[in-house]
Amino acid sequence: MSDSTTAPTRDASVIVARNDSHQVAILTADFPRHGGEYLFLPGGRRERGESPKDCARRELREEAGITAGQWRPLGSYAMTLASTARIHLFEARQLSLGAQELSANEVDFKLVWWPMGEALTAATEGRFLLPAGPLALLLADRNA
Repeated sequence: MSDSTTAPTRDASVIVARNDSHQVAILTADFPRHGGEYLFLPGGRRERGESPKDCARRELREEAGITAGQWRPLGSYAMTLASTARIHLFEARQLSLGAQELSANEVDFKLVWWPMGEALTAATEGRFLLPAGPLALLLADRNA
């Protein structure tokens, strides 16, 4: 098994960021190709030479404008049976807010704060675009 800095860049990290009021940072955007507006957690693909945690820090800062003082890994999971790519899930706390650093593909991302219970309800209703977000929410809530 290769070390975390030489792993394939297909790997990704997803973050459950919780503020002091126990609200979760959620991003919303319209995805017409997928049927409309969806919810998702900050996250994205690892860049070459980046550890899963470094990826999580970067993605949280870029997509949500958030930096965190406390990080907790929630696990790493295979994305599909046909790939060696892994999704690395984290919970972030002790948050500081700043400006989003969105790429051209992310300009429609809007940051909203939801109570964990409402985020979990949205996950069970299928309102999240990708499955890693609901899994991360469930794991963070279970291990709170």
